[in-house]
Amino acid sequence: MQQPKKLSMVLSILLGTAITTFGIYNVHHQADITEGGILGLILLLNYWLGLPSSVASPVLDGLCYILGFRYLGKEFLKTSLFATFSMACFFGLWEMFPPVLPSLAPYPLAAAIAGGCFIGIGCGLVVRQGASCAGDDALALVISKVANCRISKAYLFTDITVLLLSLSYIPARRIVYSLITVTISSFLIDFIQNFKGKLPAGIKPHKTESRRFP
Repeated sequence: MQQPKKLSMVLSILLGTAITTFGIYNVHHQADITEGGILGLILLLNYWLGLPSSVASPVLDGLCYILGFRYLGKEFLKTSLFATFSMACFFGLWEMFPPVLPSLAPYPLAAAIAGGCFIGIGCGLVVRQGASCAGDDALALVISKVANCRISKAYLFTDITVLLLSLSYIPARRIVYSLITVTISSFLIDFIQNFKGKLPAGIKPHKTESRRFP
């Protein structure tokens, strides 16, 4: 990979993971917005089977990355490991300070919209480089490729499936706000991944992610 292209990929992943973790820490955690995807499945398995999150998280993420390696290749795995490490570092950074945004807990609709925008934009920048922030992104990319569908549909399929199953122990009102978040984030990721215009200086789409799915 050429040096300028590699630098632009690194900058995009760093920016994307910074935005994603900032939104989760400052918006979702304060407002207690429930997640779909792998995180929601981890919480579901903990409730149903008593499986500790410390066990379920690496197992599920590991399975998703194995699928990603199988269908998306070695470069995907390398960039995704970097993105995952970046996520952990930025979470550690934000957690060193109190939240800088006011709590939106009294306004769950605003929290759902704001959180969806942060996650959609952040993850979109990472996915545009052919990488994933976590198992959710890897699974969505694999489904998108195998089923030949837009990535927004793949995200919605996994998120909505988990959220509907979560109705077994989470009030329906909280699920509604989570559905709003995952819908917004899914379409933002799709839009950024396929955006044909000019990104911020130094950031360019990864060549494997410039295609559009029908």
